[in-house]
Amino acid sequence: MSIAARRFLVGGLAIAVVAAAVAIWIVRGPGPMAFAGGQKVALADYKAGDPTGVPASLTKASLVERGAYLARAADCMVCHTAQGGKEYAGGLGFKLPFGMLYSTNITPDKETGIGNYTDRDFLNALHRGVRRDGARLYPAMPFTSYTYISDADALAIKAYLLSLPPVHAAAPENTLMFPFNQRWAMNFWSVLFNPDTRFEPDASRSAEWNRGAYLAEALAHCGECHTPRNLAFALDNRKKFAGALTAGWRAFNISSDKTTGIGAWSDADLISYLSTGHAVGHGTASGPMGEAVDQSFSQLAPEDIRAVVTYLRSVPAITSTDLPATLAPPAPASHRDGGGTPDPRGKIVFQGACVSCHGWSGESPIAPFATFTGAWAVNDPGATNVAQIVISGTKRHTPKDAVSMPAFGNAYSDAEIAAVANYVTSRFGSKGAQLTAQDVAELRKQTSQ
Repeated sequence: MSIAARRFLVGGLAIAVVAAAVAIWIVRGPGPMAFAGGQKVALADYKAGDPTGVPASLTKASLVERGAYLARAADCMVCHTAQGGKEYAGGLGFKLPFGMLYSTNITPDKETGIGNYTDRDFLNALHRGVRRDGARLYPAMPFTSYTYISDADALAIKAYLLSLPPVHAAAPENTLMFPFNQRWAMNFWSVLFNPDTRFEPDASRSAEWNRGAYLAEALAHCGECHTPRNLAFALDNRKKFAGALTAGWRAFNISSDKTTGIGAWSDADLISYLSTGHAVGHGTASGPMGEAVDQSFSQLAPEDIRAVVTYLRSVPAITSTDLPATLAPPAPASHRDGGGTPDPRGKIVFQGACVSCHGWSGESPIAPFATFTGAWAVNDPGATNVAQIVISGTKRHTPKDAVSMPAFGNAYSDAEIAAVANYVTSRFGSKGAQLTAQDVAELRKQTSQ
């Protein structure tokens, strides 16, 4: 081969390598905390204190007690408990566009749970998405977020889980269609999208900010629901916390945008919403967010909630172009006034099943938790969460006097649910939805079971 040919070949290979690297960067995108732009340091080198672990009130607690707090912060129970099943025994089904995926048993049962997991086995599962038998986990288990959990915290969670009563319960077989049922393909996905690295503090930020980052990114894995995904179903952190559709529900924008995000919320509003699932003038958490509040955020120490708020404040603003810039005020007190829809079924259903709790104005006569005013759900022209709440209801446990709503999915047809969702968004929101019966049928298919 001539020198010119060699040079041409080497040059071509170099261009191909650069092009591949650029393509990978474009597909992978930035990390979840890349927006901060500060210098990352090892935990041992961060002088403002360790942002991992438990709050000061629990530093002298036992390993199991610390693990219990961290497991709640990581919201483990919700995804690993089937409806009507035993806690942490798995079996909760996640309806995906390409089939059904079931959560696994993480009780100490040695046959169907994690009773035989060594520390290394557990770390491999939590950080790398690799089971004890070497098979890859699907990213419905958020290991791309849990990878940032420190080894010490991960093993504390393991100690807590192994302290629980063992439950013999094998997960149902997944029913994923080809090629999504090929676990081996997750090897390539993980290489691209799992950084497999522990949390590193940002030396330019405060201890509270770093604690909030650790809680929001590693343990609470907020981005898994609130950040859109790319074509490979990995988080697209170029649109960090801009909101996304997850499991048939809309997780709204929690960036610092002042119109469609949380930038205009006060600290007190955010603390109240995370701690109780309700903030006056901003609505009430339902669906997966309601579960996250009940089982996780409401049980965190006040200083940890404040740290999360501090971190959220720093996330760059991204505007949700499909949401109104101005939320609707209360509707008129009389049903004869105000907006509505041409389809009379919406008002009929609302009058028969909804008005006694929500009122004609949207200002609840029975409890603030049932007030519509200010809620994104009724101001979302897609009406996704309104329809889901009608279908599934809400089961809230925090605070003790929280008002829940019964499910009406079996009481009304898809067409009737579409009609009432359209009526609610027209009367109480800035722009009415135009859901069809087929839309509601699709929403039913997407909820977990």
